[in-house]
Amino acid sequence: ISEGSQVWMSHSDTIKELPENAVLLASTNDVKNAAYKIEGETTYAIQFHPEVYHSTDGKQLLENFLVSIAAVKQDWTPDSFVDETVTKLKAKLKDDKVVLGLSGGVDSTVAAVLLHKAIGNNLHCIFVNNGLLRKNEFTDVLKQYEGMGLNVKGVDASARFLSELAGLQDPEAKRKAIGKVFIDVFDDEATKIKNAKWLAQGTIYPDVIESVSATGGPSATIKSHHNVGGLPDFMKLKVVEPLRMIFKDEVRRVGASMGIDK
Repeated sequence: ISEGSQVWMSHSDTIKELPENAVLLASTNDVKNAAYKIEGETTYAIQFHPEVYHSTDGKQLLENFLVSIAAVKQDWTPDSFVDETVTKLKAKLKDDKVVLGLSGGVDSTVAAVLLHKAIGNNLHCIFVNNGLLRKNEFTDVLKQYEGMGLNVKGVDASARFLSELAGLQDPEAKRKAIGKVFIDVFDDEATKIKNAKWLAQGTIYPDVIESVSATGGPSATIKSHHNVGGLPDFMKLKVVEPLRMIFKDEVRRVGASMGIDK
């Protein structure tokens, strides 16, 4: 990283004095201890944001640490993710039946195709019309799902959803109302599938970190998500989430690698 590289410091906090075993690596005109390392260790600290656009060499800094210091392998590709995930799903699910609620969106669709590759028609998809879709979207998307070879059932529950949403203004109240009706409708349909053992969800990593820590650490709830936080007591199904640890842009790349139409 070149001397004089621009970095973004959006706070006034500063470290006044470093420990004896620390080696100063970078300073600014206003912040003496902008970056340092612990002597004899691969422990580094920075007092700026490398992840933002304004830090011109931020991406390079992160790459230097991850690849050169932490020795992280850069071997993730959409194709490798598909192969690895399908293999894991086959081993985990075996011949069990899995139920998945399709929304028409990217996440649940990609999750469905991954699961279909792993277990075929043991995946039972339910596509619910919540009354909030665009004109003809329910029938058009249902046809697309059928054309993709998915084992899918369409359920028009628009009247139930709109009745529950009537008069609500608060966004969080709306989310919870939609979630409640969806669970009721979904449970009605899921109980018709004999011996279903698993509920599949299109949960992705941002859903997890906005709602609860994925690793058990402290995390504030930013907003609730319909597919995060467990199941009602009456839904005696185990949960499988093939996209839980990847981001939206990666989900799109995985979908494209499997030939899903944009």
